[in-house]
Amino acid sequence: MSHEYVLKPFTPEIRLNIDYPRELNEQQLAAVTAPPGPALVIAGAGSGKTRTLTYRVAYLLEQGIPADRILLLTFTNKAAAEMMRRVSDLLGHELRALWGGTFHSIGARILRLHADALGYRKDFTILDRDDAKDLIKAGLADAKIDKQDKHFPKPDVLNEIFSLAANTHKTTAELVDGQFSYFSQFAAEIADQQKRYLARKRAANGMDFDDLLALWLKLLQERTDIREHYQRRFQFILVDEYQDTNKLQGDLIDLLAARHHNVTVVGDDAQSIYAWRGANFANILNFPQRYPGAKVFKIETNYRSTPEILNVANAAIAANVNQFAKALAPARKSGVKPALVQCHDAGQQAAFIAQRALELRNEGTSLNDIAVLYRSHFHALELQLELRRQQIPFAITSGLRFFEQAHIKDATAYLKFIANPRDEVAFKRLVQLIPGIGGKGAEKLFQRFKASMEEGGLKMEGNIQHATPNAQLSIAAGLQAGAQAVPKKAAGGWAQFVATISQLEADSTRRSAAKMLRLVMDAGYDDYLKETYDNYERRLDEIQQLAEFAFQFGTVEEFLTQLALLTNVEAAEDPQDETEKIKLSTIHQAKGLEFEIVFVIMLCDGLFPSVRSTESNDGEEEERRLFYVSITRAKNELYLCYPNLRAGFGAAGMDTYQTPSRFLSEIPLTLLNEWNLR
Repeated sequence: MSHEYVLKPFTPEIRLNIDYPRELNEQQLAAVTAPPGPALVIAGAGSGKTRTLTYRVAYLLEQGIPADRILLLTFTNKAAAEMMRRVSDLLGHELRALWGGTFHSIGARILRLHADALGYRKDFTILDRDDAKDLIKAGLADAKIDKQDKHFPKPDVLNEIFSLAANTHKTTAELVDGQFSYFSQFAAEIADQQKRYLARKRAANGMDFDDLLALWLKLLQERTDIREHYQRRFQFILVDEYQDTNKLQGDLIDLLAARHHNVTVVGDDAQSIYAWRGANFANILNFPQRYPGAKVFKIETNYRSTPEILNVANAAIAANVNQFAKALAPARKSGVKPALVQCHDAGQQAAFIAQRALELRNEGTSLNDIAVLYRSHFHALELQLELRRQQIPFAITSGLRFFEQAHIKDATAYLKFIANPRDEVAFKRLVQLIPGIGGKGAEKLFQRFKASMEEGGLKMEGNIQHATPNAQLSIAAGLQAGAQAVPKKAAGGWAQFVATISQLEADSTRRSAAKMLRLVMDAGYDDYLKETYDNYERRLDEIQQLAEFAFQFGTVEEFLTQLALLTNVEAAEDPQDETEKIKLSTIHQAKGLEFEIVFVIMLCDGLFPSVRSTESNDGEEEERRLFYVSITRAKNELYLCYPNLRAGFGAAGMDTYQTPSRFLSEIPLTLLNEWNLR
């Protein structure tokens, strides 16, 4: 096996005359000009990873490597476009011959050329998630699964199981035994549904998103001629964000690089935070073992943060055992020490952030340059209330707006209906959760319920409801009075719904939004989450935290009012709005971003790290990497905040004392300014 460059005569467009030693630091230069062979580039946060990759492409072109012999793989369309733009800027023109793009786009390109080798037509359809869901529904209907057991996983959950199976090289039985153990009794049926789904895709000449990788790998494994063609063609393979690759992507890279071994992977093991969606941390950790003789380059000069912030970042990640040892070194001048902010409770934490943000604004920092980062959506609820009270603009950049998520709307619909029985939207949302009741059925049932309640003395017309002096009819009784209109197949679900409403409207429960939400979970909604959502545990946690958050409100009506105000703030976000706004974001959403000022909040054990993550060493180490990511988003100032007390987060709504995050104890106090606000 030869590692020599395959040289060809220079053409004018690739004689770039780049002064690499001038353009790059010493560590970047070593990685960019590395000789052929396998290379792992550990690029620390803020160290110029993209710059290193693009200059590597330019260097290979200058060495005479034809552009169409280089494969550049990225994870997102945005990253692919940015990488190709930078390469074009270096060259002074577009380089169309370079194979660059996301894993899925390259997979689609190759499959379009060779689909017939797998028994597909080249005009195959790429199925989106809704298309896949429709095919899975058809398989369920054929097997009459939906009529056999209401607890069988819904199509979205099956789709996630099938997707994870493809990307992790596991069987559905292995996944059910591990991540989806609550479906263990259906393991055989789930495996059968996967076979039906695969057969329907083949019959429809369709491939889903996962097939673009799985079938690409299958093509290379089964067709020696095609495999050798691409192994010869791609003399140099470059991979961005390698720490986020899954088992399937890792195997694809290994197979493509098997002839030349000229594979350069760039990433940061300390920023591997996506195991929950299938990323395989072992890919980057074990790269030197899979590629004997691989050179490891570490790019540790950080251009983003002050030395004081980097000292904290280095200390924060040091406790992880499974990592490549590294130490971020500053390129910037000294600044202020990060602050460790101890607050009495979440309310004081929120008030501190609001006050400090206003001070920073008065000192000349734009609100756009301030970010508040958190482990979970719910950690920022008190802060949202405080910012709204003080009329400080903020934007939530954490994907789907929290209060627009289906499970939150479902849970709060119970409270809305009890507080206001004439709420038609809440009623219809709830009854359509019952299997066998659709939109038309919900309308019919609402009219029957409305008539029953009016007959019982509750006026349901107009802007307000009026009860006659002799009104005795409860909401549950009004529902039961219309039971004869319920379809037979929904009778059991309706009976459970009526029983739940009866418990919710009881005086002992009705006075507490928190008790009502907990009762909703205990009455079977947790089972609905399991059957309906692949990320059931996260959704369950969020509803439980919503219940705990609700303890601070005196009445159900007050709680619903505040939720409505927060929802309206979220709904009012406008991408065209140029108003300065503080950024609120989960840490996962903030990866790859940077801010002048960063507040990391709710640093309490059980919150960050989360309770579930601490059940395994791997889980705790990933949480520590997440903490490291949050720290390294900050450029100038960093505030690590935690409350000593959480109101209503104990049994029966009692206040509970919090233990500061174990991650904080791993940072020497000499590196921090301690602020005690108690």
